[in-house]
Amino acid sequence: MSKPCSCLVLAMSLCLGFAPMASAGEPGANPLFTDVFTADPAPLVAGDQVFLYVGHDEARGDEMFNMNEWLVYSSTDMREWTAHGPIMRATDFRWAAKDAWAAQAIERNGRFYFYAAVEHDATRPGKAIGVAISDSPTGPFVDARGSALIANDMTPDGPHSWDDIDPTVIVDHDGVPWLIWGNGNCYFARLKPNMIELDGPIGEIELPDFEEGPWIHRRGDIYYLAYASRDHVTMGDETLSYATAPAVTGPWTHRGQLTGSARNSFTIHPGIVDFRGDGYLFYHDGSLTIGNQAGGLGRRAVRAEHLYYEPDGTLRPVEHTEAGLTAPRER
Repeated sequence: MSKPCSCLVLAMSLCLGFAPMASAGEPGANPLFTDVFTADPAPLVAGDQVFLYVGHDEARGDEMFNMNEWLVYSSTDMREWTAHGPIMRATDFRWAAKDAWAAQAIERNGRFYFYAAVEHDATRPGKAIGVAISDSPTGPFVDARGSALIANDMTPDGPHSWDDIDPTVIVDHDGVPWLIWGNGNCYFARLKPNMIELDGPIGEIELPDFEEGPWIHRRGDIYYLAYASRDHVTMGDETLSYATAPAVTGPWTHRGQLTGSARNSFTIHPGIVDFRGDGYLFYHDGSLTIGNQAGGLGRRAVRAEHLYYEPDGTLRPVEHTEAGLTAPRER
């Protein structure tokens, strides 16, 4: 029996309600990058491009995390991505000892501010958040302060020494910038207009099953705060949940789970962006193998899916797919 032609297979798939699978390596398919391990995606729209900042996983063997630098990619269509190489190393913050953990960049007044989690040196032990600055979204970025913006001793009631990680930043509609971060506790603070100093006390946002990785964005009059959540009864792998609010300061309403857990990775980290009117969700899992290095907790791969807003402002739950952004967008 002869094989059915590809057009017949496509037609049968559509009639049965199945989207055709993306070809391996097709631009926009998951994972987005297959030549290097990447994690903690942070998208930024600047002009007519999307810039995607990621951590570089370099763990070997049984190492848990080995992350020394951040990379950035750019795209004009969310499918073809251009690599721009490393933009900064953790130790470019001279007060930092190691660990290029989750980061986010934001543009203001033509300059780009890069907020990043690192391990502080022995003078202020624990995880900390630095801020770097550049005139270009692709860097190079340089330390804007010469000291940590947030250090572990600034949150003395925190649950552990790594509660000051995973920064996310938003400039509000009134021009006020806000920083949100945390592991175990979700902290927030107002920033000064210069973007490199706090402008008030540190507060907390109460979120069910909050673990880490907050990501804030606004669409219309609704603020969305996605985060890595964990069932603290079963202590299972992280999933993504989200809450909404009328303002950064709340009140925040828990809306439930956005996605399930990541394949072959305890961690998951959201990055959400609206580009040309459409929503996109970035995350990572441990499904990629490069050479003799199998994916896992310290060797993750960034992925992306279409994100849909319901008429009432809630987010449609997202399924992890191999097709990723090669799948036709629903209209």
